[in-house]
Amino acid sequence: MTESTESTEGTTSRRALIGWGGAGLALGAVAAGGAVAMTRTGNDVDPAAAETGAAIPFHGEKQAGIATPVQDRLHFAAFDVKTDDRAEFVQMLKDWTAAARRMTAGHAVGEGAYGGLAEAPPDDTGEALGLKPSRLTLTIGFGPSLFEKFDLAEQRPEALVELPHFSGDNLDKNRSGGDLCVQACADDPQVAVHAIRNLARIGFGKVVIKWSQLGFGKTSSTTPEEQTPRNLMGFKDGTRNIAGTETDRLKKFVWVGEKDGPEWMAGGSYLVARRIRMHIETWDRTSLQEQEDIIGRDKGEGAPVGKAKERDKPFLKAMLPDAHVRLAHPESNDGATILRRGYSFTDGTDGLGRLDAGLFFLAYQRDPRTGFIRIQRNLAIDSLNEYIQHVGSALFAVPPGVRDKDDWWGRTLFGKEA
Repeated sequence: MTESTESTEGTTSRRALIGWGGAGLALGAVAAGGAVAMTRTGNDVDPAAAETGAAIPFHGEKQAGIATPVQDRLHFAAFDVKTDDRAEFVQMLKDWTAAARRMTAGHAVGEGAYGGLAEAPPDDTGEALGLKPSRLTLTIGFGPSLFEKFDLAEQRPEALVELPHFSGDNLDKNRSGGDLCVQACADDPQVAVHAIRNLARIGFGKVVIKWSQLGFGKTSSTTPEEQTPRNLMGFKDGTRNIAGTETDRLKKFVWVGEKDGPEWMAGGSYLVARRIRMHIETWDRTSLQEQEDIIGRDKGEGAPVGKAKERDKPFLKAMLPDAHVRLAHPESNDGATILRRGYSFTDGTDGLGRLDAGLFFLAYQRDPRTGFIRIQRNLAIDSLNEYIQHVGSALFAVPPGVRDKDDWWGRTLFGKEA
């Protein structure tokens, strides 16, 4: 969990902050005294966007929210499809794309939350009015079950497998699976919640939320110069995570290649989502030495056993055989490496006086069979398992990005018949 990638204005209006062009298309954002282009052509975004909390470009070869600098807040939602009309579903994807394009630019959906026809519901729910874009990114993925519902079996990627049952799993079916998902990340929680709420409203009658998760306190970073975040166990999490600027590592471990198949997934990725409950009350009564032995790093600096600095190369044999870092390291997993974007969560209590808290684990990879699955199987003997339990699970195929104003989410999969 900690090392599974060791294998990482005041009154200014939003229309003034973000340049606005016809057809509701965001053209540019003011950041650090200059303009940030609203189209991504590579794997990352202008660093100025990460520093200012302005708008993250929506258009690009890859979806934002993967290699993008990690934001502070998350609202993740898995949906089930209720319509069997493919044309209706495709139209919803187009409507979602139009809404996502506006919301990520800091604009209200459609004609907004007020000023329209008084006898009709407004186009936007309104709770994000006056708020900055907050680096909102929206990332869509398709679950294995979606391919059954629309007779797309031949287009289902071989890598989109059903995740096996892992040692110690105690999965809740009401927190697992889903026909599709949307990951909303932002620096303002209200902006992220507003995005998911409006997509659910637009999809009414065609999709329904199966489960969702709020997250805070990012537990990994795709920006190497940032300090590594800590999880709820107090340890730095995701050291040596793949950075958004590491083009070669992204190509090798994250992005689906043209020869990987199927054709519609080229430039996409695969997302594993796992809700990991931490037994933090038990952990908090565990000695510091035992905590550090379990993880394989010291709690203060985050240095590997026997080393002085966090980013020193770990000497795995100096760690206990069942230490988390040792088992999760690429050298213990035939080089397997994944990109982490996890968040902490706390959802009240479990009814027994204990916090329902833990890690909402999000990992992107080129192929889950050689990524997450390989690593998780190796973690079967992880001593950390005494303090955690996987209670929710899902796998999604994440298509390539929306390239321009005429493109839409899922076009590479559904476009030929739309």
